[in-house]
Amino acid sequence: MSRVEQLEQQIAALNEDDLRLLRAWFARFDADDWDRQIVSDARSGKLERLAARAART
Repeated sequence: MSRVEQLEQQIAALNEDDLRLLRAWFARFDADDWDRQIVSDARSGKLERLAARAART
């Protein structure tokens, strides 16, 4: 069984309160990851290229 499958089983077994806490944690985790990606893209110039492309259309 893969690690993801194990996690799926463990998550499915959570009670309502723990599942709510996990969802809140994951939302923060996911948002932080998104923020890191945006910063990385901005530093690399990727957002400038995308903005220029959007302005051309």
